[in-house]
Order: sequence, then C-alpha cells, then structure tokens
Amino acid sequence: MATFSIENFGCRATEADTAALRHGLLTSGLMLVHDHRSADFVVLNTCTVTAAADSQTRDAVRKIHHANPAARIIVTGCYAQRAPEEIAALDGVSWVIGNSHQTEIPKIAGELVARSSAGVAFAALAAEKDFVPVSLLDAGQMSLARGPAKILTGDIFAQTSVQVAPAAVVEGDRTRPVLKIQDGCNNRCAYCVIPFVRGRSRSLPPAVVVAEVQKLVGSGSREIVLSGINLGAYGRDLSPRAGLSDVVLRILQETPLEQLRLSSIEPEDLTEELISLVASSDRLAPHFHVPLQSGSDRILRAMHRWYRADHYAERVKRIRRIVPGAAIGADVIVGFPGETQEDFQHTVELIERLPFTYLHVFSFSARPGTAGAILAAHVPGTIIRERARTLRVLSQRKSSGFRASQAGRTLRALTLAGGGDTWTTAMTANYLKIRIPGRLPPNQWHEICLSSDEASMAEFPGTNFQE
Repeated sequence: MATFSIENFGCRATEADTAALRHGLLTSGLMLVHDHRSADFVVLNTCTVTAAADSQTRDAVRKIHHANPAARIIVTGCYAQRAPEEIAALDGVSWVIGNSHQTEIPKIAGELVARSSAGVAFAALAAEKDFVPVSLLDAGQMSLARGPAKILTGDIFAQTSVQVAPAAVVEGDRTRPVLKIQDGCNNRCAYCVIPFVRGRSRSLPPAVVVAEVQKLVGSGSREIVLSGINLGAYGRDLSPRAGLSDVVLRILQETPLEQLRLSSIEPEDLTEELISLVASSDRLAPHFHVPLQSGSDRILRAMHRWYRADHYAERVKRIRRIVPGAAIGADVIVGFPGETQEDFQHTVELIERLPFTYLHVFSFSARPGTAGAILAAHVPGTIIRERARTLRVLSQRKSSGFRASQAGRTLRALTLAGGGDTWTTAMTANYLKIRIPGRLPPNQWHEICLSSDEASMAEFPGTNFQE
C-alpha cells in the first residue's frame, strides 16, 4: 500500500486544512506514516506570513529529499499559492498546489495509487516526470503548468467555500480539534500577504457549524477550537447575516460540547457582547488572543490598522474586568518601516500597563505585493533584533506574573497526548499548559489545584515560535 506523511507549518487555519487533507488522502487509499523517510508521498502545508516561514519550508524540502530521494513531495498552502515557481525549482518537489486547488491533492495521489494497483510499479510512477492526472486535464478552469515540478494554482479570490475536515479524521485528532468556520480576509494590513493567498472572507453557515460541532462531539471531542483567518469577520458574507456571537450561542444551545475555545479575534471585532458571553458560560474557555501589532498610533496608521492604542487598551481592560481569570495574548510586530525609538517606546509602555499573559513577537518581514514592502525608512536588523528581545523579556515577565497569580486556584484541565515518564501534559481553560502527575490517557478532564511550583512551571503554548 502506498504511504504518505504530512506536516503543517502554519496557523490554526492551516492546521484545520491539514486535518482535511489527511482525511482525504486516507480515503484515497493511502496509509499514513509519521516519518517522512518512509513515505511515498510527503505533503507540506505551508505558511508565508514571514520570510522565515518561507525559509522553513525550503529547508524542510531539502532535508526530506536528502533523506528520502524517492518520495513525491507535494507542497501546498499559503507559500505555494504565493510563489509556486520558487518552490517548484527545489530538487525533490513533484507538485506545487496552491490553496486554490488544495482539495485536488487526494485526487492526484489517488490516481497514482490506482495506476499502481493496476500494475504499474510505484517506483516507476515516481519517475514519470510528465505524468498529469486525467482528472486535472479535464478541468478546464484549472491552471496547470509544468517545470521542475508540476504547478497547480488558480484565482484564490474565486473561492466561495470553506474547507472543513470531517470529524474523526484519524486517531489522535479528537483532542482539541480545530474547526475552521471562516477563511480569507477583506482587510489590507500593510504588512500582511495572507489576504492575497487566502482570498475574500467567507464563512460556514451557522447550521453547518453546529452540525460539524455535533459530529466532532460524537467522535469524542471535549474541547473544540473555533478558528478562521479573520474569525471576528465571521458571518458578514452570509445572508441572512450572522455574527460570531450568534454562532457561539447556537453551539452552546444546540450541542453538548463541553468546552469551546476561540482563536484570534481582531480588537475592533471584540465586542462587549462576545466578552460577556464568554463570562456567562463555563463552557467557553476564558482565553482571548487579540492582535496588537504596535502601541504607536502613527505606526498603526501606517500599517492600515483600523484602531488606535487607546481603543485597544479599552478592549483589553474590559476583558480583565468582565473575565478576571482570562488569558489575554497579543501579536506584536517590531521594526515596521519608519518605526522610531519613540514609536517602539509607546508599544513597550502600552504592554507594560495592560494585563497581558503572553505575547507573540514578530520581527517585520517585507512580504511581496504588500504596501509595507515598498516603504522606505527600513529599520536596521540589529535594532529590530534588540527590540524583539526587549519585548520577549517583557512577555516573560508578564507571563510569570500571571502564572504566579494562578497558584492556589483549582483549574479544570484537559489531558493531551504528550508527557514524560511520570507526568502528563494538560491544558487549562485559561490556556496554561501544565503537568499532571502520572501517565494519563488524553482527552480527560481533571480538576487541579496548582501549587506555586506547578504554576511557575506552566507554559503558554506557541510563545516560542516568533520571527
């Protein structure tokens, strides 16, 4: 049986896309393996939010091709949509398939598997550089090019639907699965290339969201993470129009889901209604991730962000007032073109006075096609690195203070798959990754009274992926 491995390099939205791809490949007749070195197909679902993310993909391709020269490497995701020719030039890449045609990947692999089953040796298929599946040749709307690798991309702005991973995709996915209910973005932030590789904002209808949650609960999920490229824009494209609060309320009323967590929400979309809804139900995780990007109004204007520092501060303070024990995280970009020391100091001072529990710190990376890429007055790399270090130290201090405040509290935590010989990793509702004594099965709730030592050892997931 032909085998595949798959790896995700991006955000929660790409994590959900990866789950859908994995399911599609399994139903196409391939067997999942967890080591790229033993896979016939290797699928890489990529990110392109920074130059470092692009570099990570290229490095992965080189390492995989070196370790497994016979593998057919399929690169998809945001980087594949943005720069397919760049990826196609890498040795070992067989297909570059953009977000516009990501659902075709199982068909491509399945047709190769079918040909192998019909008597063509898989090793021989791997050498057929010019093979193009008939299903793609018949699809006139698809743009297919050949080169060192075959490229399949199209107009991402023609996309009108949201890809959803079926429930119970593979063993292990039922612990905290990500349900993508929105894709694309209509904003044009000056630093961000994602709208150009994800398309316009589009949403799953509320009834579909509820049905998907029911399926996930039926497969054993106890916590579900609602995600989107711009989650706060959920429902604006629907008729009749719906809002994020509306669909969250329907999930609470119409499903037995034990805990729902929301991913990142832009500050202008973080309404008092939504905050109060989280406060009103112990089935909603008290966790808010609210991108900040800068504490300088001048830089926010240059970034084309449609709020100002005082507006942002009011929203965060409202969270702490209404949901006192909530985790509050933020994304921050340092080194946007034209950022002066005074601008940076405004960011530091704003973060100092707000009740954050963690930060994701990013160094500015010029993305092709964005307004920020053509701005003058670029900040020197040495200064960017120094400012990033300053914010990471500040983030550690904020995180330490919040963790210390949780000592002596009894928190409900869901066990995860990881751990050590004598302990198990678990996630609290307010986003603390803690250790529970003993080796315990995943996907179980436990009431934990945190000691001072346990609180000090807790972590906030994802705070080390910066750049």
